[in-house]
Amino acid sequence: MAGITDRPFRQLCRELGAGLAVSEMTASNPALRKHPRTQLKLDHQGEDGPRSVQIVGTNPAQMAEAAFYNQARGAQIIDINMGCPAKKVCNVAAGSALLRDEALVAQILQAVVAAVNIPVTLKIRTGWDPQNKNAATIASIAEQAGIQALAVHGRTRACKYNGQAEYDTIKTIKQNVSIPVFANGDITSVEKAQQVLDYTNADGLLIGRGAQGRPWIFREIAYFLKTGQHLAAPELDEIKNVINRHIIQLHQFYGDIMGVRIARKHIAWYFSHLDPSLLPRVKEGFVLHEPQQQLDFMDTLFQTLSNKNSLAA
Repeated sequence: MAGITDRPFRQLCRELGAGLAVSEMTASNPALRKHPRTQLKLDHQGEDGPRSVQIVGTNPAQMAEAAFYNQARGAQIIDINMGCPAKKVCNVAAGSALLRDEALVAQILQAVVAAVNIPVTLKIRTGWDPQNKNAATIASIAEQAGIQALAVHGRTRACKYNGQAEYDTIKTIKQNVSIPVFANGDITSVEKAQQVLDYTNADGLLIGRGAQGRPWIFREIAYFLKTGQHLAAPELDEIKNVINRHIIQLHQFYGDIMGVRIARKHIAWYFSHLDPSLLPRVKEGFVLHEPQQQLDFMDTLFQTLSNKNSLAA
């Protein structure tokens, strides 16, 4: 997820049970490659494998060259994004906009697969809009092109993130291709994870927004799928430790100024799960600009949360 799955968040999710964490979407245009923000997206220093780098673009040659470039920099999987619904991506016919051009999809997939000797995976949506769901056709094209695994978000591009994800299309795809298929969309609980797997017969799950502010969801789902039991919720002390480590890593990764700014959205996501009533207070801390100030503010938030929990006990 652009702006979210940076190295600190990927490492945190892996620590908390995710089997794979894919990099932020990176443009295949070589003119953008030296931009500092792009370099950060491609930073995998100290990251455990398998390291998956997601690329986006519309030019088969550029996409192939980007895949080769990232393989040389340590990528162990190349993931192609044909699922992003963002307007700025679709306006240049990239992301999920590519689903309207099946011939170009085939050219891109074939070029990227031929350019590297590591697995290439693909992320798509169910189609451009509800009247044009062609994900099953795209899945067949992907399999023939040598794509090793396919992730499908259960919405069309036109749906963006509105309404409910549907899993019928994913089920159909799984029945018609032999490559692994991963289901994605609205998986926010252990019960939903089990339900989606049972219904689609998918080989795995991709979780994006469901992990924002709740990265321990991965270990909770893994435990439930294995045992049928609910894993005990993390204690407040553990949650505080996880969040503080995440914030400190953001400060170190981006530098003081950007690190503090980027941490703000994560703090809001964490507290939207912990106690939504504290969100107005959380937003008061958005005026802080120093790393230590932000960490001290977190101490006050957790003290307030602890006091509230004590009163409620």
